[in-house]
Amino acid sequence: MNRLTSKLQNLKENNKKALVAYLVAGDPDLDTTLDLMHLFVDSGVDVIEIGVPFTDPIAEGPTIQKAHDRALKNNISLKMILELVDKFRETNTETPLVLMGYLNTFISHIDLVQSIGENSADSILVVDVPGELNLQTYGITNPNINTISLISPTTKDDRVESIAKNSTGFIYYVTLRGVTGSSNLNIEEIKNNIQKIQQYSDAPTMAGFGIKSVEDASTLAACSDGIVIGSSIVEMIADESKTKEFGRIGKYLREMKTAIS
Repeated sequence: MNRLTSKLQNLKENNKKALVAYLVAGDPDLDTTLDLMHLFVDSGVDVIEIGVPFTDPIAEGPTIQKAHDRALKNNISLKMILELVDKFRETNTETPLVLMGYLNTFISHIDLVQSIGENSADSILVVDVPGELNLQTYGITNPNINTISLISPTTKDDRVESIAKNSTGFIYYVTLRGVTGSSNLNIEEIKNNIQKIQQYSDAPTMAGFGIKSVEDASTLAACSDGIVIGSSIVEMIADESKTKEFGRIGKYLREMKTAIS
């Protein structure tokens, strides 16, 4: 069974919620990214999302856009990111890893994606692909990676059903109308929409976009299978990129893990 599927299934069977944390590969550099990945795990993170830098990250807010820009200035490539994953796997073979990026990157390097083995990344989340489609639609037939789809508050009901049934890793529910890092969560709308999704699929539903505080985390974890935190972490990485003192991130993640437990 795929590492991501197995991990989320185990959490659900034990009535636990998943903490998913995001960072951009190569921001501020790949060695630091590797250190942060291990810090994430030590701080209670269940799944790591690795942002694959892209020139036009249309779903991202200013914080993550800037991180993509910084990583691109370091000439970070998908090949380098997969080599980073290999280094991580030298000491951690359990934590699921999701590559999150944009279609052009993966199509341009389809041979690399096809070569991903069992002990590498576990899933790919392509932000700019319609949820009814999957990786196979674009010629990516690697059995070691599965499909994660996005559903937003503006997704029409008929599409919700088809997208939910198409997802094999988890369903990423975008909790607000806007880009990553926005605010003003509508909790009642989120609850209703996640309940609707769960009618159509047994795949776990993660809530992400706009989660900043332990209060947000606790509230959203109560109506989902877990939460995804991105912009808050990326901002802290940027703040401490010179000193490389990331204790604040570890503390923040531990607090979030406690909030959803």
